[in-house]
Amino acid sequence: MVDVAYIFPGQGAQYVGMGHELYGAYPEAKEIFDKANEILKFDLTKLMLEGPKEDLTLTSNSQVAILVHSIAALKVLEKNAAELFLPKFALGLSLGEYSSLVASECLTFEDAVKLVRKRGRFMQAASEKNPGKMASIIGMEPDEVEKLCRGFGCEIANLNSPGQVVISGSTASVELTANMAKEKGAKRAIVLDVSGPFHSSLMTPAKEKLEKEINTVTFKAPKYPVISNVTAKPTLDPEEIKQNLISQVNSRTFWEASIRYVSSQGIKTYLEIGPGNVLKGLLRKIDKSLDVMSFGKGADFSSSFHPA
Repeated sequence: MVDVAYIFPGQGAQYVGMGHELYGAYPEAKEIFDKANEILKFDLTKLMLEGPKEDLTLTSNSQVAILVHSIAALKVLEKNAAELFLPKFALGLSLGEYSSLVASECLTFEDAVKLVRKRGRFMQAASEKNPGKMASIIGMEPDEVEKLCRGFGCEIANLNSPGQVVISGSTASVELTANMAKEKGAKRAIVLDVSGPFHSSLMTPAKEKLEKEINTVTFKAPKYPVISNVTAKPTLDPEEIKQNLISQVNSRTFWEASIRYVSSQGIKTYLEIGPGNVLKGLLRKIDKSLDVMSFGKGADFSSSFHPA
Protein backbone atom coordinates (compact mmCIF):
# COMPACT_ATOMS: atom_id res chain seq x y z
CA MET A 1 0.00 0.00 0.00
CA VAL A 2 1.37 3.40 -1.03
CA ASP A 3 1.10 6.48 1.20
CA VAL A 4 -0.53 9.24 -0.88
CA ALA A 5 -2.10 12.67 -0.73
CA TYR A 6 -5.48 13.23 -2.32
CA ILE A 7 -5.59 16.47 -4.34
CA PHE A 8 -8.77 18.02 -5.74
CA PRO A 9 -9.20 20.60 -8.56
CA GLY A 10 -10.75 24.03 -8.33
CA GLN A 11 -12.88 26.26 -10.52
CA GLY A 12 -11.98 26.20 -14.18
CA ALA A 13 -11.67 22.41 -14.37
CA GLN A 14 -15.27 22.00 -15.60
CA TYR A 15 -16.11 20.93 -19.16
CA VAL A 16 -19.23 19.76 -20.96
CA GLY A 17 -19.34 15.96 -20.74
CA MET A 18 -17.60 15.84 -17.37
CA GLY A 19 -18.40 12.64 -15.52
CA HIS A 20 -19.99 10.95 -18.55
CA GLU A 21 -17.93 7.73 -18.36
CA LEU A 22 -18.19 7.51 -14.58
CA TYR A 23 -21.96 8.00 -14.62
CA GLY A 24 -22.46 5.28 -17.20
CA ALA A 25 -20.04 2.67 -15.89
CA TYR A 26 -19.96 2.90 -12.09
CA PRO A 27 -23.08 2.60 -9.90
CA GLU A 28 -21.28 4.30 -6.99
CA ALA A 29 -20.61 7.34 -9.20
CA LYS A 30 -24.18 7.42 -10.54
CA GLU A 31 -25.40 7.37 -6.95
CA ILE A 32 -23.41 10.54 -6.22
CA PHE A 33 -24.72 12.32 -9.31
CA ASP A 34 -28.31 11.33 -8.52
CA LYS A 35 -27.94 12.37 -4.89
CA ALA A 36 -26.64 15.79 -5.93
CA ASN A 37 -29.65 16.30 -8.23
CA GLU A 38 -31.92 15.44 -5.32
CA ILE A 39 -30.15 17.80 -2.90
CA LEU A 40 -30.09 20.69 -5.38
CA LYS A 41 -33.59 20.05 -6.71
CA PHE A 42 -32.45 20.48 -10.30
CA ASP A 43 -30.76 18.26 -12.91
CA LEU A 44 -27.09 19.16 -12.41
CA THR A 45 -26.08 15.88 -14.11
CA LYS A 46 -27.80 16.91 -17.37
CA LEU A 47 -25.97 20.26 -17.28
CA MET A 48 -22.63 18.51 -16.67
CA LEU A 49 -23.11 15.93 -19.40
CA GLU A 50 -24.85 18.05 -22.05
CA GLY A 51 -24.21 21.71 -21.23
CA PRO A 52 -24.69 24.34 -22.55
CA LYS A 53 -21.16 25.47 -21.76
CA GLU A 54 -22.29 29.03 -20.95
CA ASP A 55 -24.52 27.75 -18.13
CA LEU A 56 -21.99 25.22 -16.84
CA THR A 57 -19.31 27.93 -16.66
CA LEU A 58 -21.41 30.14 -14.38
CA THR A 59 -19.76 30.26 -10.96
CA SER A 60 -23.00 29.18 -9.30
CA ASN A 61 -22.99 25.97 -11.39
CA SER A 62 -19.32 25.20 -12.11
CA GLN A 63 -18.23 25.02 -8.48
CA VAL A 64 -20.83 22.47 -7.43
CA ALA A 65 -20.32 20.49 -10.67
CA ILE A 66 -16.61 20.11 -9.93
CA LEU A 67 -17.33 19.05 -6.34
CA VAL A 68 -19.82 16.40 -7.52
CA HIS A 69 -17.50 15.04 -10.22
CA SER A 70 -14.62 14.91 -7.71
CA ILE A 71 -16.60 12.97 -5.11
CA ALA A 72 -18.03 10.60 -7.74
CA ALA A 73 -14.46 9.86 -8.89
CA LEU A 74 -13.38 9.44 -5.27
CA LYS A 75 -16.10 6.84 -4.65
CA VAL A 76 -14.98 4.86 -7.72
CA LEU A 77 -11.37 5.04 -6.55
CA GLU A 78 -12.25 3.94 -3.02
CA LYS A 79 -14.23 0.96 -4.28
CA ASN A 80 -11.75 -0.22 -6.91
CA ALA A 81 -8.32 0.69 -5.53
CA ALA A 82 -8.74 1.02 -1.76
CA GLU A 83 -6.14 -1.68 -1.11
CA LEU A 84 -3.50 0.17 -3.19
CA PHE A 85 -3.44 3.62 -1.60
CA LEU A 86 -3.41 4.98 1.94
CA PRO A 87 -4.35 8.69 2.13
CA LYS A 88 -2.20 10.61 4.61
CA PHE A 89 -3.29 14.12 3.62
CA ALA A 90 -6.02 15.77 1.57
CA LEU A 91 -5.95 19.17 -0.07
CA GLY A 92 -7.74 20.98 -2.84
CA LEU A 93 -7.15 24.10 -4.90
CA SER A 94 -9.52 26.77 -3.57
CA LEU A 95 -12.97 25.22 -4.19
CA GLY A 96 -11.24 21.81 -4.11
CA GLU A 97 -10.75 22.20 -0.38
CA TYR A 98 -14.44 21.30 0.05
CA SER A 99 -13.85 18.04 -1.83
CA SER A 100 -10.91 17.30 0.48
CA LEU A 101 -13.16 17.84 3.51
CA VAL A 102 -15.73 15.37 2.15
CA ALA A 103 -12.97 12.84 1.40
CA SER A 104 -11.63 13.09 4.95
CA GLU A 105 -15.18 12.83 6.39
CA CYS A 106 -14.96 16.26 7.99
CA LEU A 107 -17.99 17.39 6.00
CA THR A 108 -20.90 15.34 4.68
CA PHE A 109 -21.47 15.26 0.94
CA GLU A 110 -24.93 16.76 1.40
CA ASP A 111 -23.64 19.69 3.45
CA ALA A 112 -20.77 20.26 1.01
CA VAL A 113 -23.13 20.35 -2.00
CA LYS A 114 -25.38 22.89 -0.27
CA LEU A 115 -22.46 25.05 0.89
CA VAL A 116 -20.65 25.01 -2.44
CA ARG A 117 -23.84 25.86 -4.34
CA LYS A 118 -24.31 28.86 -2.04
CA ARG A 119 -20.61 29.76 -2.22
CA GLY A 120 -20.84 29.88 -6.01
CA ARG A 121 -23.96 32.02 -5.91
CA PHE A 122 -22.47 34.41 -3.35
CA MET A 123 -19.26 34.77 -5.37
CA GLN A 124 -21.22 35.32 -8.57
CA ALA A 125 -23.31 38.02 -6.87
CA ALA A 126 -20.18 39.68 -5.46
CA SER A 127 -18.64 39.66 -8.95
CA GLU A 128 -21.72 41.39 -10.35
CA LYS A 129 -21.59 43.97 -7.56
CA ASN A 130 -17.80 44.46 -7.80
CA PRO A 131 -16.77 43.52 -11.37
CA GLY A 132 -13.18 42.52 -11.87
CA LYS A 133 -10.65 40.17 -13.40
CA MET A 134 -7.74 37.92 -12.62
CA ALA A 135 -4.45 37.60 -14.48
CA SER A 136 -1.49 35.24 -14.33
CA ILE A 137 1.93 36.91 -14.23
CA ILE A 138 4.61 34.54 -15.53
CA GLY A 139 8.31 34.91 -14.83
CA MET A 140 8.29 37.57 -12.13
CA GLU A 141 9.08 37.21 -8.41
CA PRO A 142 6.11 37.52 -6.02
CA ASP A 143 7.63 40.51 -4.18
CA GLU A 144 7.99 42.40 -7.47
CA VAL A 145 4.38 41.61 -8.36
CA GLU A 146 3.35 42.71 -4.86
CA LYS A 147 4.92 46.14 -5.44
CA LEU A 148 3.04 46.56 -8.70
CA CYS A 149 -0.21 45.47 -7.07
CA ARG A 150 0.18 48.07 -4.33
CA GLY A 151 0.80 50.72 -6.95
CA PHE A 152 -2.24 49.90 -9.06
CA GLY A 153 -4.72 48.73 -6.40
CA CYS A 154 -5.02 45.00 -7.01
CA GLU A 155 -3.96 41.98 -4.95
CA ILE A 156 -2.06 38.71 -5.23
CA ALA A 157 -4.71 35.97 -5.25
CA ASN A 158 -2.84 32.70 -5.81
CA LEU A 159 0.70 31.43 -5.50
CA ASN A 160 0.21 28.15 -7.36
CA SER A 161 3.64 27.23 -8.72
CA PRO A 162 7.14 28.68 -9.15
CA GLY A 163 7.26 31.62 -11.54
CA GLN A 164 3.49 32.08 -11.62
CA VAL A 165 1.62 34.70 -9.59
CA VAL A 166 -2.12 35.21 -10.07
CA ILE A 167 -3.45 38.70 -9.37
CA SER A 168 -7.03 39.80 -8.78
CA GLY A 169 -8.95 43.06 -8.56
CA SER A 170 -10.98 45.58 -10.53
CA THR A 171 -10.74 45.26 -14.30
CA ALA A 172 -8.72 48.47 -14.64
CA SER A 173 -6.28 47.64 -11.84
CA VAL A 174 -5.58 44.13 -13.16
CA GLU A 175 -5.07 45.35 -16.73
CA LEU A 176 -2.72 48.14 -15.60
CA THR A 177 -0.73 45.76 -13.38
CA ALA A 178 -0.49 43.12 -16.12
CA ASN A 179 0.72 45.67 -18.67
CA MET A 180 3.26 47.14 -16.28
CA ALA A 181 4.49 43.66 -15.33
CA LYS A 182 5.33 43.01 -18.98
CA GLU A 183 7.16 46.33 -19.17
CA LYS A 184 9.12 45.42 -16.03
CA GLY A 185 10.29 42.11 -17.46
CA ALA A 186 7.58 39.50 -16.85
CA LYS A 187 7.66 36.81 -19.55
CA ARG A 188 3.91 36.84 -19.96
CA ALA A 189 0.80 38.37 -18.39
CA ILE A 190 -2.36 36.45 -19.23
CA VAL A 191 -5.84 37.68 -18.33
CA LEU A 192 -7.73 34.61 -17.10
CA ASP A 193 -11.12 33.43 -18.30
CA VAL A 194 -12.90 33.79 -14.98
CA SER A 195 -16.06 35.67 -14.11
CA GLY A 196 -14.79 37.76 -11.22
CA PRO A 197 -11.99 39.02 -8.97
CA PHE A 198 -11.75 35.89 -6.81
CA HIS A 199 -9.55 35.70 -3.71
CA SER A 200 -9.49 39.49 -3.39
CA SER A 201 -11.11 41.98 -1.02
CA LEU A 202 -13.81 42.53 -3.67
CA MET A 203 -15.17 39.13 -2.58
CA THR A 204 -15.83 40.34 0.99
CA PRO A 205 -19.65 40.45 0.47
CA ALA A 206 -19.50 36.74 -0.49
CA LYS A 207 -17.33 35.95 2.54
CA GLU A 208 -19.82 37.58 4.91
CA LYS A 209 -22.74 35.61 3.50
CA LEU A 210 -20.82 32.35 3.43
CA GLU A 211 -19.68 32.78 7.02
CA LYS A 212 -23.30 32.71 8.20
CA GLU A 213 -23.95 29.50 6.24
CA ILE A 214 -20.77 27.73 7.36
CA ASN A 215 -21.57 28.47 10.99
CA THR A 216 -24.85 26.52 10.69
CA VAL A 217 -23.07 23.34 9.52
CA THR A 218 -21.47 20.60 11.63
CA PHE A 219 -17.81 19.90 10.85
CA LYS A 220 -16.14 16.80 12.32
CA ALA A 221 -12.45 16.16 12.94
CA PRO A 222 -11.12 14.77 9.62
CA LYS A 223 -9.76 11.21 9.38
CA TYR A 224 -6.42 12.60 8.19
CA PRO A 225 -5.04 16.14 8.05
CA VAL A 226 -6.44 18.62 5.55
CA ILE A 227 -4.10 21.32 4.28
CA SER A 228 -5.66 24.78 4.23
CA ASN A 229 -5.25 27.03 1.19
CA VAL A 230 -4.77 30.09 3.37
CA THR A 231 -2.18 28.68 5.81
CA ALA A 232 -0.49 25.88 3.79
CA LYS A 233 -0.52 23.92 7.06
CA PRO A 234 -2.36 20.81 8.22
CA THR A 235 -5.23 20.90 10.65
CA LEU A 236 -7.55 18.43 12.32
CA ASP A 237 -9.51 21.09 14.23
CA PRO A 238 -13.07 21.58 12.91
CA GLU A 239 -13.30 25.19 14.11
CA GLU A 240 -10.02 26.09 12.48
CA ILE A 241 -11.16 24.40 9.25
CA LYS A 242 -14.35 26.52 9.30
CA GLN A 243 -12.43 29.75 9.78
CA ASN A 244 -10.00 28.86 7.00
CA LEU A 245 -12.87 28.20 4.58
CA ILE A 246 -14.42 31.55 5.46
CA SER A 247 -11.10 33.41 5.06
CA GLN A 248 -10.33 31.66 1.78
CA VAL A 249 -13.02 33.51 -0.18
CA ASN A 250 -11.27 36.89 -0.10
CA SER A 251 -7.72 35.83 0.81
CA ARG A 252 -4.55 34.74 -0.94
CA THR A 253 -4.09 30.99 -1.47
CA PHE A 254 -0.82 29.08 -1.17
CA TRP A 255 -0.96 25.94 -3.34
CA GLU A 256 2.79 25.69 -3.97
CA ALA A 257 3.57 26.01 -0.25
CA SER A 258 0.86 23.44 0.54
CA ILE A 259 2.39 20.87 -1.81
CA ARG A 260 5.88 21.58 -0.50
CA TYR A 261 4.66 20.96 3.04
CA VAL A 262 3.10 17.59 2.14
CA SER A 263 6.23 16.62 0.21
CA SER A 264 8.36 17.50 3.25
CA GLN A 265 6.35 14.90 5.18
CA GLY A 266 7.61 12.18 2.84
CA ILE A 267 4.62 11.98 0.48
CA LYS A 268 5.79 11.53 -3.10
CA THR A 269 2.61 10.11 -4.70
CA TYR A 270 -0.41 12.35 -5.36
CA LEU A 271 -3.81 11.31 -6.66
CA GLU A 272 -5.58 14.09 -8.59
CA ILE A 273 -9.26 13.24 -8.16
CA GLY A 274 -11.86 15.00 -10.30
CA PRO A 275 -12.09 16.69 -13.70
CA GLY A 276 -9.01 17.64 -15.72
CA ASN A 277 -5.31 17.43 -14.91
CA VAL A 278 -4.41 21.05 -14.09
CA LEU A 279 -2.98 20.02 -10.74
CA LYS A 280 -0.67 17.48 -12.36
CA GLY A 281 0.81 20.31 -14.41
CA LEU A 282 1.25 22.51 -11.36
CA LEU A 283 2.95 19.73 -9.37
CA ARG A 284 5.40 19.11 -12.21
CA LYS A 285 6.43 22.77 -11.95
CA ILE A 286 6.70 22.59 -8.16
CA ASP A 287 8.74 19.36 -7.98
CA LYS A 288 9.43 17.11 -10.96
CA SER A 289 10.20 14.16 -8.65
CA LEU A 290 6.58 13.91 -7.46
CA ASP A 291 4.44 11.15 -8.96
CA VAL A 292 0.94 12.36 -9.89
CA MET A 293 -1.90 10.13 -11.11
CA SER A 294 -5.16 11.63 -12.35
CA PHE A 295 -8.51 9.97 -11.66
CA GLY A 296 -11.35 11.69 -13.47
CA LYS A 297 -12.30 9.58 -16.47
CA GLY A 298 -13.25 5.93 -16.87
CA ALA A 299 -9.93 4.91 -18.40
CA ASP A 300 -8.05 6.25 -15.36
CA PHE A 301 -9.55 3.46 -13.26
CA SER A 302 -8.30 0.63 -15.47
CA SER A 303 -6.90 -2.27 -13.48
CA SER A 304 -3.79 -2.14 -15.64
CA PHE A 305 -2.17 0.73 -13.72
CA HIS A 306 0.46 0.04 -11.10
CA PRO A 307 1.36 2.56 -8.38
CA ALA A 308 4.99 3.60 -8.11
